[in-house]
Amino acid sequence: MGNQVERLTHLSYAEVPTAEPAGTEPGPRIGVSYIFSVDEDDDLADEPVAGETGSGRGPAAGGERECDRNKEEEDGGDTYDLLNEVECSVYYRDQCIYEKRRRAGRSAKGDGQELLTPQPAEILLGRCQPGDLVEFVAAGQCPHWAVYVGDFQVVHLHQAEIRNDFLTDASQGRRGRLVSQRYRFKALPADAVVRAALQQVGVRGAQLRWSSSECFAAWCRCGRREFKVGGELRIGKQPYRLQLHLSEHSSHTLEFQSLHDLILEKRRNDQIGKVALIRELAAHLHGDEQQRTDHRHPC
Repeated sequence: MGNQVERLTHLSYAEVPTAEPAGTEPGPRIGVSYIFSVDEDDDLADEPVAGETGSGRGPAAGGERECDRNKEEEDGGDTYDLLNEVECSVYYRDQCIYEKRRRAGRSAKGDGQELLTPQPAEILLGRCQPGDLVEFVAAGQCPHWAVYVGDFQVVHLHQAEIRNDFLTDASQGRRGRLVSQRYRFKALPADAVVRAALQQVGVRGAQLRWSSSECFAAWCRCGRREFKVGGELRIGKQPYRLQLHLSEHSSHTLEFQSLHDLILEKRRNDQIGKVALIRELAAHLHGDEQQRTDHRHPC
């Protein structure tokens, strides 16, 4: 099955050293490196992106802006299959910075990071506090993230514009859940999160520095430039890993140069779902095996 992945055990996150880029334009598209692993137990995590030498699959063209633009019509929340959701972990080197797992209803650390069943927007309103991050989900769509700012309203990136809408309007019929703790960076105070979100309302088009609603919402909560387009310099290294948990004992790992690129790929996987992802990876493995066979036995 390829290279074995070293077990990652450190789950605290220290400040990631990043350099301010010379400009704000996104860098060139990158490829993805594949690392296959078979977990001996349920305890593993993942990591990031790859450089130009990667094989096969890169971030989906157009990123999440396209995902948010397409298929925004109302979709019955009852059709969303939680079992088809892609479970994953994100690592910067050996430190977990993001996790979405289902382990007997709770994550490995028991910190409440369970895959909660999405709720109708009206019910979700009763749970939200200013500064919370909300994720709206529907079958076949990229998750849509928003920052709850109080008074039944959210600020979110929608159709290439930062908007302030009522939560029920922003949901567009999708069900939602709180995801404030998904990213393990230190969060800003709630009032600072709300202020950061409201200050961006009206920003649109070429002024935007986020490629997805998730990047924008996470930036508001954590204030880290890694969530911005061009927020990290690409220097050839691939310190981030995205580990896709396909089953209890099986995982697939991708490496990335930046967190921004990793998020684009993670969201593409969220959109297609676990069943389609496993099918895609199986086809990729079969193609690699066929190529090796053809190389060993030339005509």
